[in-house]
Amino acid sequence: MTSELTDIRNADTTKLAYIGDAVYEVFVRMRSVESCGRHAGDMNRYSVRLVKADSQALAAKELVNGFYTDEETALFKRARNRTNTTHPRGTTPAEYKLATGFEAVIGWLYIKGDTGRLDEVIGEAVRIIEDKSDER
Repeated sequence: MTSELTDIRNADTTKLAYIGDAVYEVFVRMRSVESCGRHAGDMNRYSVRLVKADSQALAAKELVNGFYTDEETALFKRARNRTNTTHPRGTTPAEYKLATGFEAVIGWLYIKGDTGRLDEVIGEAVRIIEDKSDER
């Protein structure tokens, strides 16, 4: 199963995004535990701000413009374009597609076992979201 998901040109992007969603959520929750103290409400607010689709879309727009490798960019675009137009409330179809592409890249890096690059991509995404949130 995992070997079929590491083949970046043929991997099922829906499966990669599904895994990437979970991996990103765990990373964000760990970060919230480290930075938000002991109050569950504070940790939850912080996590929700980073994991919602519009925040992921915000990060994805910047990551695809020079931060992703060529392989990651190709996977991101393939996953983004494959997504159907259904989307959760509170987000647009375009944001949802961008978030799905972002999650697919995260899933692929995780399945591939490239933890160093995974940390770089997620760390940069969080930085982008936090910087843009401060501007709002």
